Amino acid sequence: MKTEFEEVNATRKTVRVEIPTDVVDTEIDRVARDFARKARVPGFRPGKTPPRVIKQRFKEQILHDVAHDLIPRAVDEALHEGGFEAVDTPDVRDVKIEEGHPLTFTASFDTLPPFELGDFSTVSLTRKSTAVTDEGVGDALQRLRERAARYDVVEGRGIVDGDIVTVDIDRTDANGATDSHKDVAIELGAKANPPGFDEQLLGLETGAGKSFTIKFPTDYPNGELANTEVSYTVSVKAIKRRNLPELDDEFAKDMGEFENLDALRVRVKADLEHEAQHSAEHDLRGELMKQLASRVPFEIPAALIEREIDRRLEDFAGRLMQQNVDPREAGIDWGAFRESQREVAREAVGGALILDEVARKESIEVSEGEIEKEVERYAQRSGRTPAAVRAALEKEGGISRIYAGLRREKSVDYVMARATISGN
Repeated sequence: MKTEFEEVNATRKTVRVEIPTDVVDTEIDRVARDFARKARVPGFRPGKTPPRVIKQRFKEQILHDVAHDLIPRAVDEALHEGGFEAVDTPDVRDVKIEEGHPLTFTASFDTLPPFELGDFSTVSLTRKSTAVTDEGVGDALQRLRERAARYDVVEGRGIVDGDIVTVDIDRTDANGATDSHKDVAIELGAKANPPGFDEQLLGLETGAGKSFTIKFPTDYPNGELANTEVSYTVSVKAIKRRNLPELDDEFAKDMGEFENLDALRVRVKADLEHEAQHSAEHDLRGELMKQLASRVPFEIPAALIEREIDRRLEDFAGRLMQQNVDPREAGIDWGAFRESQREVAREAVGGALILDEVARKESIEVSEGEIEKEVERYAQRSGRTPAAVRAALEKEGGISRIYAGLRREKSVDYVMARATISGN
């Protein structure tokens, strides 16, 4: 087999391959024999059709099968011969195959060149503060109060600012299009309310109705409504007032197994500290990946970036489905969303390339016991047995992903131990 490599750039290569005539003809004869055993040709008994007739009658199918069989093996052999490892399936083109002639084709592929990692002590990171203030604890307790709020029906007075009202709304836009909504809950003072809408409701009592027109300003954030007039007819069905519970020992007991408010404060502070530490580690990791990605001395292959974008979109769509939202009906511009992920995907891939090179050069490995522990964590989160999780992962090729993920985490630890980290 003859091969001729061409370097397009640091990562993109092209190889022209020529498979000898005798190899091609031998394969054509083998495939033709398989066709002869199965084919039914008028005038010949099954299995007795001459090879010449089979080759003429099924020429295109035979040549297709021969190319389909020979080319992948030839590509693997060529890459091995050239000392290359493709990061994605090579792009094969310009295939020429004919009996009595060599099979020729061209394959383009991306590969990763060797590169130096550099001195990791020059990686400079700042860990953000994880301190939790009394003010932060107070804000968290206030949020708990708001979630525990009671909504009491108001009678004997009209609507005032801060009320939550239940209304039926008929709406007519500037083009005359109408729509109706029943039992809409509106909190007076909410930022999402149309400008001037709240003022029209003030003083209305339960059972009252009102029609009015709102003029949206020219700089209104919703461009479709900006500088237009919309008419509303509103019928008030209920008025409620939000009442917050007192921040006392009884409130703490209602929140769980807390003896008093001080015990609840201690728990809230501990939870905030845990969240702050998790957030600090996440941010530190993100900054590390950015700096590592900047160390990649070549243009990252587009195939790797596209694969990472695909993974991110699949994860996002999966989260939507877990929330019972159909990704196709979520009103998302998937093209724009895909492009918004490109830079962060490039950083993720670049950082991963550095971490994988660290693992190779430092002989970082993952033991079977470490994989088993990770499988057990998967099982605990999913409520399944470790054996069932392991079987599912092996079926989907997930064990190799766990191995790669754990090895990269070890590489992160290796780099972090050598980086310069300031902050607490």
